[in-house]
Amino acid sequence: MDGVLYDTERIYQESWARTALDMAGREEKTFPMAMCGSSGASGRRIIHEYFPQVDVEKFMEHCYSLYRNRIALNLPEKPGVREILEYLKRTGVKIAIASGSPVSVIRSNLDRSAIASYFDAMVGGDEVADGKPAPDIFLKASEKIGLAPEACYVLEDGRNGLLGAKAAGCSPVMIVDLTKPDKELKEICTAIFDSLTSALAAMKSGIL
Repeated sequence: MDGVLYDTERIYQESWARTALDMAGREEKTFPMAMCGSSGASGRRIIHEYFPQVDVEKFMEHCYSLYRNRIALNLPEKPGVREILEYLKRTGVKIAIASGSPVSVIRSNLDRSAIASYFDAMVGGDEVADGKPAPDIFLKASEKIGLAPEACYVLEDGRNGLLGAKAAGCSPVMIVDLTKPDKELKEICTAIFDSLTSALAAMKSGIL
């Protein structure tokens, strides 16, 4: 969701950084990107590694509260969102949303932008034991839409999500946002696009 459907990954990054200052009294430059897309046990491990002295549950809730307050003011969509969703729906492709955000946030965002009807299923980070880069969230999403993971493409912007998609047996497709494709990501990704608009063009031409 964040960084693919909505231009909100930056808001999460800023919220993690602000939470580190508020709850731990210091910044760690690599921490926000380490948390990108992660949740559940994976997210808790990352927080504990960086800030072993904090209450992890309160830390996470503080970040989510900051994030919710920010997107309440502005929920910017990424270019091409409606076009690609309309194309996939029209061509009979099943669509699931698998986000590290809590289900309540996912539902709220989709309802606010009036795109909930495009999705056949949704899975939030609070519905699985281990978040990205673990495969749990993608395995659950593929199960909900009745497809084997090997039959699913996963459009993701972050390293944790792409690694999780690969671990699940899906085909990772990178939509570049804050994370830039390095050697590792180039090796595991089925395709890499600079936007949803480019990915849609590839779908229409049969490349993807």
